[in-house]
Amino acid sequence: MTESRSAVPRTRWRDRIVAAAALVTVWTLLWGVFSWATLAGGIVVSAVVLKVFPLPPVTFAGRPHPVGLLRFAARFAGDLVRASVQLALLAFRFGHQPRSAIIRVPLRVPSDLVLTLTGEAVSLVPGSLIVDTDQASTTLYIHVIGVADRAAVERFRRDVYATEARIVRAIGSEAEIRMLDRPPPAGRRELS
Repeated sequence: MTESRSAVPRTRWRDRIVAAAALVTVWTLLWGVFSWATLAGGIVVSAVVLKVFPLPPVTFAGRPHPVGLLRFAARFAGDLVRASVQLALLAFRFGHQPRSAIIRVPLRVPSDLVLTLTGEAVSLVPGSLIVDTDQASTTLYIHVIGVADRAAVERFRRDVYATEARIVRAIGSEAEIRMLDRPPPAGRRELS
């Protein structure tokens, strides 16, 4: 029992150090040049940010799965290229007014980390953007361009579920991986 209590503060300190390191890295990249003054400024800014805006605890029940990480990275790179080409072709179709949709996608794994990572992965692919999330029901609301009909909406929804599955198989726990076997929750279909 005492080991689990001592592990909690150790985990929190580890999370704070990782967050501080990420903030210092972003600070240095924003300045565009590495110097000792930039590094010191980044450390001060990260300390202030973490003190004034404390991060909520993020539970990470899983562990990295190297094969799953490679599969996710390879598919994500392919999705980036495919979506970029599709969006470029759509941009050069003169006289064509592309339809868009806001699609509601309730995720299968009720985890803030999975919700965040899935949302980020979907938003980074050109042509889609997260417009809202519902943390309580782990639901993403995604604006998608180039949606012609309901079949395209369902295809995109399946793509989001596939992204969620790749993320969970890359970093999830065994219990989270088993949740992927459940059928996706029924989503309300919305076209605009």
